[in-house]
Amino acid sequence: MVPSNGDTAGPSSSQDDPAATMKKRNRPQYHPFTQQQLPACKPILAPQTVVEVVYQYETSCIPGYMLDNEVAYIQNPSIDKTCTRILKVPKDMKHPIYIYYQLDKFYQNHRRYVKSRNDKQLINPKEANNTQYCKPEATEHGSPVVPCGLVAWSLFNDTYSFARGNKELRVHKRGISWRSEREHIFGKQVFPRNFQKGALIGGGTLDPGIPLSEQEDLIVWMRTAALPTFRKLYGRIQVDLRAGELITVTMQNNYNTYSFGGKKALVLSTAGVLGGKNSFLGRGYVIVGLACLLLALLLTMLCLVFPLKEEHLALQYPLPRPAR
Repeated sequence: MVPSNGDTAGPSSSQDDPAATMKKRNRPQYHPFTQQQLPACKPILAPQTVVEVVYQYETSCIPGYMLDNEVAYIQNPSIDKTCTRILKVPKDMKHPIYIYYQLDKFYQNHRRYVKSRNDKQLINPKEANNTQYCKPEATEHGSPVVPCGLVAWSLFNDTYSFARGNKELRVHKRGISWRSEREHIFGKQVFPRNFQKGALIGGGTLDPGIPLSEQEDLIVWMRTAALPTFRKLYGRIQVDLRAGELITVTMQNNYNTYSFGGKKALVLSTAGVLGGKNSFLGRGYVIVGLACLLLALLLTMLCLVFPLKEEHLALQYPLPRPAR
């Protein structure tokens, strides 16, 4: 006969065990705060990567028979400068997708170049005749050039258009410049005059019917770069691009970088919280860290090879004698 629950054999309960009873008494009272079980937000941090597509085209867009004479190619207006390429999207790219042009070996920080402009002329229509500091691009046939100077004269003039399949991707050009520059540096009543009318054309042209405050390509270009390799914003694409998609890019290869051995590249990029991809700060930290490490190793080696002896220290820093 199966014994009942009260007659079941087995170890005695904790009520009969003094050690178990003492352990139970010392256990703290349960509370969510003491057990760290309060409701809380526990985010899972996933790093957001910046996707870039970079295509360098200053050589690939030259016809094969002109590769030996690049300067003659770019200066000959009768040669078609249209260049069509297909780019493959490596990863999903969420809009907005920023379009940049990148130049190498272009020294916008040169002192003579940076000073070749007149900010009073840019903002005030009454200062149109003020071409101080703008030589050699100050006047044309005795009339002032607006905007004057080498910075404006060398305006970048390559153009880009994009298509996905048979559908054109619109490039948004408004808002690519800083609002502070549009409102406080370039005037709303200042219009281009005699611009690129000379015998030597430096770069792009400007619509004489549009005020300088709305010529955003010019505004972006005239914010001079500090380094010889730089990027400037060309526009934005406001649609998503999927990984593996083929984008047809039609470029007008107009800008002369061949005279000084420069390079040109088209960049499509997304942006994170801190902006686009820029490795300058990371490289700076690495270089400074390595310099500190080498200096520390050098000082350590000097201390090991030439240790300071106690008698030298005593002679250099004698202890004060006690007063009698």
